[in-house]
Amino acid sequence: MSHIAGDLAAEDIEAYLKAHEGKSMLRLITCGSVDDGKSTLIGRLLYESKLVFEDHLAALEADSKAVGTQGGELDFALLVDGLSAEREQGITIDVAYRFFTTEARKFIVADTPGHEQYTRNMVTGASTADLAVILIDARKGVLTQTRRHSYLVNLLGIRHIVLAVNKLDLVDYDEAVFNQIVADYQAFADELGMGEIVAIPMSALRGDNITERSGSTPWYTGPTLIEHLETVDVEVDLQAEPFRMPVQWVNRPNLDFRGFAGQIASGTVAVGDALQVLPSGQRSTVAKIFVGDVEVTEAVADQSVTITLTDEIDVSRGDVLATDANPPGVADQFEAHIVWMSDYPMLPGRPYLLKIGTRTVGVTVDHPKYKVNVNSLERTTAATLELNDIGVCNISLDRTIAFDPYTENRQMGGFILVDRFNSATVGAGLLQFSLRRSSNVHWQNTEVNKEARAALKGQRPALVWLTGLSGAGKTTIANALERKLYALGRHTYLLDGDNVRHGLSRDLGFTNGDRVENIRRVSEVSNLMLDAGLIVIASFISPFRSERYLAKTRVQPGEFIEVFVDTPLEVCEQRDPKGLFKKVRSGEIANFTGVDSTYEAPRAPDVRIDTTVTSPEDAAEQIIELLERRSTNE
Repeated sequence: MSHIAGDLAAEDIEAYLKAHEGKSMLRLITCGSVDDGKSTLIGRLLYESKLVFEDHLAALEADSKAVGTQGGELDFALLVDGLSAEREQGITIDVAYRFFTTEARKFIVADTPGHEQYTRNMVTGASTADLAVILIDARKGVLTQTRRHSYLVNLLGIRHIVLAVNKLDLVDYDEAVFNQIVADYQAFADELGMGEIVAIPMSALRGDNITERSGSTPWYTGPTLIEHLETVDVEVDLQAEPFRMPVQWVNRPNLDFRGFAGQIASGTVAVGDALQVLPSGQRSTVAKIFVGDVEVTEAVADQSVTITLTDEIDVSRGDVLATDANPPGVADQFEAHIVWMSDYPMLPGRPYLLKIGTRTVGVTVDHPKYKVNVNSLERTTAATLELNDIGVCNISLDRTIAFDPYTENRQMGGFILVDRFNSATVGAGLLQFSLRRSSNVHWQNTEVNKEARAALKGQRPALVWLTGLSGAGKTTIANALERKLYALGRHTYLLDGDNVRHGLSRDLGFTNGDRVENIRRVSEVSNLMLDAGLIVIASFISPFRSERYLAKTRVQPGEFIEVFVDTPLEVCEQRDPKGLFKKVRSGEIANFTGVDSTYEAPRAPDVRIDTTVTSPEDAAEQIIELLERRSTNE
């Protein structure tokens, strides 16, 4: 509740709700270095807005005495810091969202962590914000995390900044201190090209310049924080932008109705408008528009609608409906800013999932072009991206998508990266532009195709992928398999891990990133060999499920056979045909799969071979039987 609205709510709740129905909404984020007072500021705003109920206030008083940091006085940060770890440490870990309202406007504020290791949480809070309140402790000035958060705020397109110089009471409300901090920050902001900056001296704990002008800062003539938040114009005229609507759901309640539901990202749409469906490029005209169950003639940005078209064309979840006069771009390769959010480093070439709008596609990320040092804004070289790193990379999708650059449309240009196997969000990104090769390089169909080459050889192409530890027996089985297939008149080629590293992958080492790139190259070569109509036998440790999955997805369904040569580590070490385990134990080799580097065993291989009980010849026969069954059932 607000100062005055509380009485109205008590007297007539319906009148209160109606009075607030038409208010504009401001989404804001508080950020800055740890212990700059972000949670205290939000707690003060909730308290001053009369949004703390009596029982909560009583609990706050008790908690302030028990775990507060203000010597028994009200610790407003406790209204926001809900995790026990946060209260114990006096810091914010997760993103906390709070609602408050005044007579002029409604607000949703995100309190984000200050510690560097929680930068990923800060990005989450900033992704939907219109305004950022960047707090600085007046005693400490501009810090590393201040710069980091400012860089991210600017990168994420937040153009309205409040520089809140907090804890001014601890420096005796010194105007010179305030002016110096503002000058230091403005110099950094100018380098970034940041938007409007409003600097306010304050004490969140004491309430100075929060809702009322402070007598302790007579030299300050600007607005209080709440005055600025109530009046700042953050409305982006999305309705004036070209129409875009990612399709979230195809609504087919009966045979006579087929509508496409989603939230309008930008622009307006009216009955009779000419639209394109992207990325397919099909065209049609708007027949009807529904907001809920109500049919309307026009809809605008931020409304959730269902649109029907005059033509029966193929439209699916993830497609984008767009104005025919000014459609978005369509591409499958981009340059993008990426903020890495995983404890595990980004592995170039590894397949991830990319979610943009309502579409999910496969993606691989190239080696970073550079990463950004947020202190100096220097661009530095990097082989990968670690937790909280910010870099620029090229990304390649497994299909085309409709997009606008993030600077033009947040919803059409912002994405997240997801791990394929545990569904964890590992990164957030912003599309900058499509790469020229995305539209200039096309697959060239040849007159003699894969089917013709396979028919000439009288066989069905296949990729037999043998995986297992060093010394498991992969190469022995692979040689036996190729020998038997040759005797049967089959056309084969054996790709062996050691042989490939003499040529195709001679530039690679044995880091996780190099192993990912090695298997990526082998997967591409295998696919080309299948196109030639061959049966390819690939014998590689290939320790990661993700890369074996990549190899499987590069070929046609039914062509990939995963063979797990399941030999215990102790047996492999006893065999040690290349003397590698001996070198590992003596310290000559590090990062060795199965010893000090992970091997991810297949969960459901097509063939599992225990070489302690199965001979190489029998193993080869098992694989041939599966090849023949698949060929017969083709």
